[in-house]
Amino acid sequence: MKKVTGIGGIFFKCKDPNKMKEWYQKHLGLNTNDYGATFEWYEGADSTKKASTQWSPFDETTKYFAPSTKDFMINYRVENLELLVEELKKEGVTIVDKIESYDYGKFVHIMDVEGNKIELWEPTE
Repeated sequence: MKKVTGIGGIFFKCKDPNKMKEWYQKHLGLNTNDYGATFEWYEGADSTKKASTQWSPFDETTKYFAPSTKDFMINYRVENLELLVEELKKEGVTIVDKIESYDYGKFVHIMDVEGNKIELWEPTE
């Protein structure tokens, strides 16, 4: 079973997310929005299948990365999230929450062996 198909996003804590977004927009040309910046690209040989990677600064006091105490979280794009979660449970991986569905995909959070919270995302596209 194919597990991870790419990186869906990079999330990190900072003192002032808005100032950080402004700095990256001004100095590195990121096209920022309320959530950070979205990098669009095309998957593999199929030039019609658009995908994206999200870059998002979070306030340094966010609890979104909990129970991890790290200042970052990586979102991995996956296929068949339900099946993957079942496999991960059998392998003893800590599943932090239940799968949630939105217009843009399904999400769940897990913990790696060093206590990093990881977000798994099965996009709807």
